[in-house]
Amino acid sequence: GKDILPLWRDADATQPNLHPELLRLLEQAHGKPVTPDDMAAYLYAVLAQPAFTARFHDELVTRELRVPLTLDKQLFHRATKIGRELLFLHTYGERFAAGQTWPAPAVKNLKAIASGVLPDKFSYDDVTRVIHVGDGVFGPVSQAVWDFEVSGLKVVQSWLGYRMKNRKGKKSSPLDDITPKAWTSDYTTELLRLLNLLTR
Repeated sequence: GKDILPLWRDADATQPNLHPELLRLLEQAHGKPVTPDDMAAYLYAVLAQPAFTARFHDELVTRELRVPLTLDKQLFHRATKIGRELLFLHTYGERFAAGQTWPAPAVKNLKAIASGVLPDKFSYDDVTRVIHVGDGVFGPVSQAVWDFEVSGLKVVQSWLGYRMKNRKGKKSSPLDDITPKAWTSDYTTELLRLLNLLTR
C-alpha cells in the first residue's frame, strides 16, 4: 500500500493528486483540456515502457520517480491513447473502457484439460508455440508471452504454478493448502484471457 500513488485526493474523485497548476499548464501548451484521466494514462504509458526502466534503472533504485512531460501535442496524445489501452487491458476492462474493445482471441484452447483432476505439470514448446497444461494444449503462444515478466515474476508460469496439483509459490499459512481439487472451466477461461491480453 505504501507505493500506491492515488489519482484522487478525495473519495468523491474531485481533487486530482497532481500539482494544482499542472493540468492548466498542459492545457495551455496543448491548446485543449487535459484531464486527470489523461494524465494518469500518459504516466502509465511512459512508466510501462521497458525503455524507461532500462534507461533510468539506477535512478529508480535510489531516487524518487521523475517522469518527463512532453509539450508535443501529437506525442502526448499518442502516449495517452496507449496508456488508456494498457490501463483497460491491465484492469481486465474495468477502467478506461470508453472506446476500447477486448482483443480478439488469438490464443485458443486446442485440447481440453481432463476434468476431475488438477494437472501436475505444464511446459512450453517453442517450436510448436504451444503451452501444455497436463494433457491440455493452448496456442499459438509466442515466446514473448511465455517469458513476459513483471519485476522478475514470470506472469504465465506463476499463474499456472498456483493452479497445479503440487502448487508452486509462497505458502504463508495453512490456508494456502486449501485449493480446488480439479481444473475448472473458469481456469480455462481465465488462462485464455491472460494469454490473449499478453498477446495484445
